[in-house]
Amino acid sequence: MAGATTSGSVLSDADFERFTEYFYKRTGIHFSPGKRYFVDKRIDACIRNSRYETFASWFAALRMNDQEMLQELINQLTVNETYFLREDYQFDAMLSTVLPNVLAARGGPNRIVGPVKILSLPCSTGEEPYSIALRLLEEWEHIDHVDVEIHGADIDSEVLAKAAHASYGERSLARVPKAWVNKYFAPVGGGRYQIDEGIRSAVTLHKMNVCDTAAMRAFRDFDVIFCRNVLIYFDELSSRRAAENLYGALRPGGYLFLGHSESMSRISPIFTPARLPEGIVYQRPTGAK
Repeated sequence: MAGATTSGSVLSDADFERFTEYFYKRTGIHFSPGKRYFVDKRIDACIRNSRYETFASWFAALRMNDQEMLQELINQLTVNETYFLREDYQFDAMLSTVLPNVLAARGGPNRIVGPVKILSLPCSTGEEPYSIALRLLEEWEHIDHVDVEIHGADIDSEVLAKAAHASYGERSLARVPKAWVNKYFAPVGGGRYQIDEGIRSAVTLHKMNVCDTAAMRAFRDFDVIFCRNVLIYFDELSSRRAAENLYGALRPGGYLFLGHSESMSRISPIFTPARLPEGIVYQRPTGAK
C-alpha cells in the first residue's frame, strides 16, 4: 500500500523505494528491502543533523543537488570495517608473484621506466594502503631502487580524513607485528598510534566512486589494484560498470585483487583469471586496448 510505513520507520514503503532508486543512480550502490532497517537509521541521523524536520523536505533538498547533503549521506551509508593486514595472503601473492611479473613485463628492476603504481579502492580509513606500504618496506627486495606510488581512494570523505591523519587503535593493529608497530608508529594517547609521517606522505588519497566512469578516467596505468569487498554491494549493472572502470585504470598486464567472496567471472569476461598459489587474481590481458 502506498504511503505505508514499517513500524518505527521514518520512511513509507514508497519513500524507501524512491530513495533507494535515487541513491543507486548517484552512487551505483543498491539497497534491497532487507537493508531497510540500516537505511532507515542512517537517514534518520541525516535528518536529525539537518535543518529539515521531515523526510519529504529533506529529500527534496537532497534532490536539488545539495552536494554537502549527498556527501553526508554517502558517509552514513557506506560500510568501513577494516584493519591492518586484512586478507594478507593477497599481499603475499603481490610480493611473491605479481610484482616480479610486473617488473619482468616492464623490463626488469634495473631497467623499469616510471614507478610501479598500486591503488587501494576503497581504502576506507587507510589500513589497506598503509598495509601495502609496510609489506613493501619490510619484505620487498627492490623497494630501495624501484620507485613505487601508492594511492588510496574512497567515496566517503570522513574516512579519507581519518586515513590522512592515520591514527589507529589496538584492534586495528592487532595483526601488525609488534616490531613494526615500534618501528613505524608513535603513540598519540587514548590507546592510539599514528603511522610514521614518511609513510603517510607516500600514500596519495583521492575521493572517488568506482562507478563514476568520467571521474575514474583520471586513474590510469596502475600495475596493481586492490578493490576488495565492495562489488558485493552493487547490482549486476553497477558491478559491470565498476569492472570496466577498473579495467581502464590498469595498464595492460596489470593485476586486480578482489575480496575472497567476490568473483569477476560472475561480473564481466574482460579480465583473465590467474590462479596463483595464494588464490585467484584477475589480469587485464597484455596487448588489450
